[in-house]
Amino acid sequence: MKNGLLIWNAVLTLAVAFLGYQHFSHHSSDSGSSSVSEASKGKKIVYVQADSLLKNYDYYKDFQKEFESKGFQLENDLANKGRTFQNKIAFFQQRAQQGALSQDQAQAAQAQLGKEEQEIAKYRDDQLRKLDEERIKKTEEFYTNIFDYIKRYNKDNGYEFVLGYSKGGGILFADASLDVTQKMVEGLNKEYKDKAAAPAKK
Repeated sequence: MKNGLLIWNAVLTLAVAFLGYQHFSHHSSDSGSSSVSEASKGKKIVYVQADSLLKNYDYYKDFQKEFESKGFQLENDLANKGRTFQNKIAFFQQRAQQGALSQDQAQAAQAQLGKEEQEIAKYRDDQLRKLDEERIKKTEEFYTNIFDYIKRYNKDNGYEFVLGYSKGGGILFADASLDVTQKMVEGLNKEYKDKAAAPAKK
């Protein structure tokens, strides 16, 4: 998860740029008619700082905390299972060395230990798969939230492009006057807060 921010920066930059191209470019002929939009001032293109959006979007911060916590819990769970299993191995070896087990008993104990080892491995793989599936689902929801908000935001502004900007990305220079990151963050966080509060009111 340590590399998650860097990966999401790159993906968000490309995805937002692609969305801007796909969704907004064909509206260029209509954008001039909006007297209240920034487009009427000649600003047809704006950008969002991808890293700043990720760091300040509450959904993303909660998402990161949630999965870091779940990852830590799983790590502890597996560690406990591992210690218990190692204790069983040590006990078996001690009894075998003392001659307390017959050949049949030793074989049965080894078979049981082998079965438990496979079960632990399966449990680990299943839990990691579930966590990954949940992460993918949350990631899709994350981008859907952003893209849907950008679409609604653009209805009042009529931009042709909403680009994702990050240092080291494809955009080498961006005029600060075209930066709408703060507005995007504020709008996204308000929607996230309202959505989270809605179930509590029911």
